[in-house]
Amino acid sequence: MLFVALVLILTSAVSAVDYDWWQTALIYQIYPRSFKDSNGDGIGDLNGITEKLPYLKETGVDAIWLSPIFLSPMYDFGYDIADYREIAQEYGTMEDFHELMKVAKKLGIRVILDFVPNHTSNESDWFIRSVRREPEFQDYYVWADGIPDPDRPDVLRPPSNWVSNFRKSAWEFNKERGQFYLHQFVIGQPDLNYREPRVQEEMKQILRFWLDMGIAGFRVDATNFLFEVDPREFGGRYPDEPKSGVPGSGPDDYEYLNHIYTKNMNESYNVVFEWRDLLDEYTDKHGEYKIMITEAYTEIGQMIRYYGTGKRNGSIPFNFFFLEEINNQSNAWDIKLVVDKWMTYMPSGQTANWVNGNHDKSRLASRLGTDRVDAMNMLALILPGVAITYQGEEIGMTDGFVSWRDSKDPLACNSDAANYRRVSRDPARTPYQWDASAHAGFSSTGDTWLPMADNYRTVNLAAQLVGKTHYTFYKDLAAVRKKPATRYGDLETRALSESILVVTRLLPGSPGIIGIINLSQDNEIVNLSSLRLLPNKMLVVASGTDCLLENGVSLSKAYLPISAHCAVVFETIENCC
Repeated sequence: MLFVALVLILTSAVSAVDYDWWQTALIYQIYPRSFKDSNGDGIGDLNGITEKLPYLKETGVDAIWLSPIFLSPMYDFGYDIADYREIAQEYGTMEDFHELMKVAKKLGIRVILDFVPNHTSNESDWFIRSVRREPEFQDYYVWADGIPDPDRPDVLRPPSNWVSNFRKSAWEFNKERGQFYLHQFVIGQPDLNYREPRVQEEMKQILRFWLDMGIAGFRVDATNFLFEVDPREFGGRYPDEPKSGVPGSGPDDYEYLNHIYTKNMNESYNVVFEWRDLLDEYTDKHGEYKIMITEAYTEIGQMIRYYGTGKRNGSIPFNFFFLEEINNQSNAWDIKLVVDKWMTYMPSGQTANWVNGNHDKSRLASRLGTDRVDAMNMLALILPGVAITYQGEEIGMTDGFVSWRDSKDPLACNSDAANYRRVSRDPARTPYQWDASAHAGFSSTGDTWLPMADNYRTVNLAAQLVGKTHYTFYKDLAAVRKKPATRYGDLETRALSESILVVTRLLPGSPGIIGIINLSQDNEIVNLSSLRLLPNKMLVVASGTDCLLENGVSLSKAYLPISAHCAVVFETIENCC
């Protein structure tokens, strides 16, 4: 036992930078436009974020991830970047960013920026100069000649049948250049050409620009779209993609095609590995690990490859299976399989991550139901690795209602009044609900960029600061997350029945951490006598809104009364193992 303790102490001393934050980080995603408006224009901004950093510190957050804050015409609300080195005017100034960094550093909160490397805005100076065919920028983007229409020789058809993620053709004709450019997302988001060495070097310099300001790393957007098939392999043309056969999809729908030529190219991984090498330079230089988390909605084999190879370091790929494969009908067996799936596929020595929501998906409380908010927050915060919380999940915010008239999301606007709600991301982006005052304390104006959710008077932070609430439970979980067993302990998941899921984190020489979820509508008595390494006495350290148990109550592991829809965390009174 003494030997184990010494090993832990030495390991902690040698790799304190690693374990002190990134491998067990609680990262809070902020959608700046909807977090806090400081100047009354109805749009969240950097000064609003700075104002609320003490709240995040008090909650137990280790780092914030900011969705794009860069200069942009906002066709896709910041994911169409006109200048990677400038701050969007509605969010503030570079001086405001420096102040945010100063306050965050003082509070011990790290700042992670959103990096959008696949495309820029069509208002970018790079794109304007590429349209003009200026030699340095001529090949910065993916350009292709059109195909003459046999029935109308004066009309050019797109180079291929490729479809945008936002519906309709992924090609847009530019009259000045006389060619089509590729846009796998909004028309105003032309795809960069990563087969041009200048582009790759440009993006590395952008990473360096922000790393030199002291940021802690990047979340990388749409990573698996960086490369398309090399047209030289097809006689200089881009080949059509085959039909997918997805029922109900039409030629304008992204799901209509099997995208074998436009994403998950091997070259994308190599670029990510090179970015990791660059971040490692800064880690070595500053003695603080620089994190990189990559977004790639794809099958698990492709996703896991972003971790790297035996020879190359990579990124932490977002665990979207945790986000997408658990629904409001999932039982304990289903959830266990999703957790075990990632831990099984993840290469040895890598760091897991758990994502309950983001700005692109319906909010946790709306997807799974308010009675599962505590359960899912508990899982994300006591499972090993990085936990990522989208703003509002800690208080159980639900999707707001956004009418067709008020819709801003290009995905919705490219649809129609009858179908927009099926694809719109606006409901998950309504402003944060700080209190029950006018405009939920988000802004001093009622003309907010998206309407407030109807339930903000009852679902808000101020109403949850005391008592048994989603927020107080979340805050207790964040404290439990700092304990040795939760940070370093071995993981075991057990589905004791269809409704009871048990998660244990055990570390020799430390009190164990045990999380129990009851998914049913019935009270249950849980007997953990079969977990022989657990000491007999257990103390409640975090108790969800539907739990009858209170913090500080001591119980025997053989008799644990778990009420309906309860999520509860125990700590063993004695050291385990």
